[in-house]
Amino acid sequence: MKKTNYGHKKDKKRKFEDYAYILDYLEYGYSDDIRPAHQKKPLAQAFGEKQFVLMELILKDDCPVELAERVYIGKDKRDKVDFVAKMIKYEELTPTAKTELFYVIKEAVKRNENRFVEFINNCGPITNRMHMLQLLPGIGKTVMWKIIEERELRPFKTFEEIEGRVHRNVMDAIARRIEAELKEPQKYYLFVEWKEHHLDYN
Repeated sequence: MKKTNYGHKKDKKRKFEDYAYILDYLEYGYSDDIRPAHQKKPLAQAFGEKQFVLMELILKDDCPVELAERVYIGKDKRDKVDFVAKMIKYEELTPTAKTELFYVIKEAVKRNENRFVEFINNCGPITNRMHMLQLLPGIGKTVMWKIIEERELRPFKTFEEIEGRVHRNVMDAIARRIEAELKEPQKYYLFVEWKEHHLDYN
């Protein structure tokens, strides 16, 4: 089935990440890399802050990183990252990266608060029987209608306001949905943009 992304406006311009969060730091590369140690580069698995892509970063020598650290990967001079090697899939993440993923997704959602509050204020039905809000974990029909009623009275401005008026932690629900879209195929995609091209940040 064709993947449909309802959370993004389509843009013909190619998008790039400026920041990523470290999911796992592999000082000596992957354990199954049989090359001599002197040929290996330190690398990290990471999560893109705006496009929500999973990626492999090649790090500069003598520039260790911490789990959940936000690192610059944009076009200008980078302090710790040499280049973005490739996009990866959820199945390729290390156990440590999988454990860390939800927490860094939450941090990215916080930093994109305006974008997601706008989504809550404006999202609509997908079909005659399904609303986008219902794709968020923990948002059933009762909460969905409460959100719709409240936003018609007055648009939401922050996550805190949504939680106060609707009594649901929408930020966590969005983070859970993003994690689910990264983990396995979905009929409908709200937030994760699936890109086939290689991320060229060199």
